[in-house]
Amino acid sequence: MSRQIFVNLPVKDLPRTKEFFASLGFGFNPQFTNDKAASMVVADNIHVMLLAEPFFQTFTKKSIADARQVTETLLCLSCDSREEVDSLVAKALAAGGKAPNAAQDHGFMYGHGFEDPDGHIWELVYMVPGGTPNA
Repeated sequence: MSRQIFVNLPVKDLPRTKEFFASLGFGFNPQFTNDKAASMVVADNIHVMLLAEPFFQTFTKKSIADARQVTETLLCLSCDSREEVDSLVAKALAAGGKAPNAAQDHGFMYGHGFEDPDGHIWELVYMVPGGTPNA
C-alpha cells in the first residue's frame, strides 16, 4: 500500500483560498469540503486540507503562525516540465499570488515558486530525466 500525505494549512479566507487554487487547476473533494475546510486534491496520494483558522486552532494548543510574516514550512511539488512550472507560477500570479524568488535553472533541475494568499510558499520543481547534479 502506498502512503498518502494530508498537509493541513491554516487559511484566513477559505472561499478566497479555494478560488485561488481552483484557478491553478486543483480540484476539491466535496466529501471533505465545507465552510470550515476544503480538501484540495493535488494528486491521488497528495491532499492539502485548507482549514479556516478557527477550525485549524481546534487541532493545536500552539498559536498559528502568520505565514505572511514567518516561514512555517516550504511546500514543494514536482512538475512534469519547465513549462508546467512556469505555467503554474503564471496562474498563481494572475490569481493574486506573489513570486518570492526568481526562477532557478541548475541544469539538472528547474524551479520556481509562489506564495498563496495566506503567505504559504509553494515551490515547483522539474527534474530533468537522467540528469544529475554537477559535482
